Amino acid sequence: MTNPPAGPRGWRNLGEQPVIETPWFRLRQARVELPGGRQLDHYLLRLPPLTMTAMLDAESRVLLLWRHRFIPDNRGWELPSGIAAAGSDLAATASRQALAESGWEALAPRPLLTLQQNSGLTDAAVHIFVTRQAIHRGPPEADFEAERIDWIPLADAPALIAGGQVKDASTTAALLWLQGFYP
Repeated sequence: MTNPPAGPRGWRNLGEQPVIETPWFRLRQARVELPGGRQLDHYLLRLPPLTMTAMLDAESRVLLLWRHRFIPDNRGWELPSGIAAAGSDLAATASRQALAESGWEALAPRPLLTLQQNSGLTDAAVHIFVTRQAIHRGPPEADFEAERIDWIPLADAPALIAGGQVKDASTTAALLWLQGFYP
């Protein structure tokens, strides 16, 4: 694989001012300098890191949650996920969130992918972990997170995505990566 050629200098952040600050996000206004020296104001959304956990069993099934998301008002299969506190161990967060949302503890999760969505507006990063070792510890603590929890054959992922049953972009990327490239 070759590296992309070096291009002209990119946009330069000259400084940011807070617009709204909450525990879940920070809306900021930045003054940026474009290549060529022109300056403009740009809004950006700063978000804490998110973790997701893909737990696979011996039958090549992945644990998914059937969730209702009230913001877009839709339902779909998703990997267990959660917000990571600043400076926290992301693998430990992934395991803890999976347990809270599904009742299954992910053992020794390893990094799979780190994705950025809407990078023109936000610094959001989704850290996806994978493991083939999970232990059922009982009912999920956060039982309000999912209407259904099920082990779904990984081979069904493309059809679920094409059929609109997986809407979350990070879950989609992880399932396709696992189905196509993961040993």
